[in-house]
Amino acid sequence: MRTAQGIFECGDLALQRGGTLKNAKIVYKTYGTLSSRRDNVILYPTSYTAQHPDIEWLIGVGRALDPSRYFIIIPNMFGNGLSSSPSNAASKAGFPRITTYDNVMQQRRMLAELFGVGRVKLVYGWSMGAQQAYHWAALFGADVERIVVNCGSARTAPHNFVFLEGVRTALQADPHWNGEYFTAKPEAGLRAMGRIYAGWAASQTFYRRELWRGMGFASLEDFLVRGWEANYLRRDADDLLCQLWTWQNGDISANDLFRGDLEMALSSIKAKVLLMPSATDLYFQTDDNRAELPHLKNGRLVEIPSVWGHRAGNPLANPEDAAFIDTQVAALLES
Repeated sequence: MRTAQGIFECGDLALQRGGTLKNAKIVYKTYGTLSSRRDNVILYPTSYTAQHPDIEWLIGVGRALDPSRYFIIIPNMFGNGLSSSPSNAASKAGFPRITTYDNVMQQRRMLAELFGVGRVKLVYGWSMGAQQAYHWAALFGADVERIVVNCGSARTAPHNFVFLEGVRTALQADPHWNGEYFTAKPEAGLRAMGRIYAGWAASQTFYRRELWRGMGFASLEDFLVRGWEANYLRRDADDLLCQLWTWQNGDISANDLFRGDLEMALSSIKAKVLLMPSATDLYFQTDDNRAELPHLKNGRLVEIPSVWGHRAGNPLANPEDAAFIDTQVAALLES
């Protein structure tokens, strides 16, 4: 599989909510070969905490995101520690607020300026990646042929916002939080964050059936320590807060084009939309997508029949859900 990594230099960005992101950059990786007609592009944005190596597993010959057929681009989201983030800024003090709108506008620039691409075959996203996919469809019209919204929504729901408030305040309760940024690694806060997140990311049935055993964990405590605490300990806490703010403020209508009118934003979408929630997701719920569906001109909702909760949409250790997702995405690409 042919791959390449690079950096797109965005310059100094005036941000949607005010402030400037100095010397902004997007770190990206590509998979496969761009066709001579530049008509085989799939954009695959990152999700919360993820960097491109964390989501590469979905790309492979014979899979829906097949690099022998498509030119797949993963742009790392601002705040994820690779692209411009608090952890690689000159100073964490005063690091600005970044919206999903800011992310996708620069991703659009990157495709045009680096690859000469104006139209994409598919934007595929899970979780925060799904929010980016929805923004692409709402903002860029007929230049987006298809999107997959996998365990995501067009606007962060109030309950989803509150769930994230719990995560945020647990992290900021660490004594190294100075009211603006962390003065040292907040190990206690990161461990607390991981344990809280563990209860939201998988369903009650997942825990009742002890499905973590099939992932190589010896006990529930082992799963919480090695599976969840460790996941957050490997990341910079200020980066996590930066991305969390972006997530809480996710809304495809929060811009000058739609002025907060979510129904207008949804009805403007020209792309084929596959809404693919998990039946047991506790924070990106199927009901959010059911409410969006009537406003989409060309939308389809297919629920993942899974007990893995939100993690059903990112089934690295769950081949049954992975096969379901592959089948649905392949059918969308052939439509």
